[in-house]
Amino acid sequence: MDVHRIPLGNNIFEGQNNAYLLDGEVTTLIDVGASMPAVRADLLDGLAAADVALSDLDRILLTHWHTDHCGLAGELQAETGAAVFAHEADVPLIAGDEDAKAAVEELRERRFREWGIPGEKLAELDEFRAKFETMTGEVERVESLREGDRVAAGDGELGVLHLPGHAAGQVGFTFERAPDGDATDPSREAFVGDAILPQYTPNVGGADLRVDRPLKQYVESLDRLIDCDFDRVWPGHRDPIGDPAARARVIRAHHVERTRRVVDVLREHGPADAWTVSAHLFGELENIHILHGPGEAFAHLDHLAHAGVVERDGDEYRLIESDPDVSELFPKTKY
Repeated sequence: MDVHRIPLGNNIFEGQNNAYLLDGEVTTLIDVGASMPAVRADLLDGLAAADVALSDLDRILLTHWHTDHCGLAGELQAETGAAVFAHEADVPLIAGDEDAKAAVEELRERRFREWGIPGEKLAELDEFRAKFETMTGEVERVESLREGDRVAAGDGELGVLHLPGHAAGQVGFTFERAPDGDATDPSREAFVGDAILPQYTPNVGGADLRVDRPLKQYVESLDRLIDCDFDRVWPGHRDPIGDPAARARVIRAHHVERTRRVVDVLREHGPADAWTVSAHLFGELENIHILHGPGEAFAHLDHLAHAGVVERDGDEYRLIESDPDVSELFPKTKY
């Protein structure tokens, strides 16, 4: 299976998005970027470089519902009639279901109160979000995928691997590539969206407020990627990752260390809400990080609360085990 990587010049959120083209019997795009003129131009240039016309597009597969991955899907479907697929957990949001959107907004308001985000910072976040409201078009028809499904793409098939944490419906699309050069075994690869990234650690807790036990789910997804031991993965941002299991281990260790830092903050500064913990972890927060910072702190506080290390009292978290063995709070998940 030949993969055509199409870099998209998006400079919002993590930046440097990728769309991936699989040309063949079922011409397929995996992720499409935000609905912005510059991103659309990059996508069309990438298709032209592969000698593929937009009218050739048969299928769009989305790794998750975030704007910088699915924003163009609606207008591309309207222009080409391409079928759009996403994990069943994200289908309502991608399709613009009013009840799903209202539920997310209600959850957002509740979480922001619980986290203790100051009013002026909420206003700054709202102003930032308003800039991007037009970057996601509703998709008229979205077909549901779930773990273990197989979907035709290019001249082959992709497997669906559910990797929740960063988003409830985050998936990887797995495939095998014929051996190169002197190799005798096929290369096992996957398109992984924001499950792992080559530079940044994907946000957990703020990126999708619908995810229950976000850190637990995300670490389990990392463990799954480690066990899959892919030869290469194609992330939603920046360059391909040549040793994804090693990268997943680095991100896993990062979250263990961050949990230690959260324990230190509570030990040194006493009971605190998620916003206060995030201020100790990250300092002054601006733009999207006003969401992602306390969201990340919440994910770790929630993990500690379920482990009995901290106790929640109202909107504050109090350390009840002064010197926990944090590593034991992250047992290896077996798949």
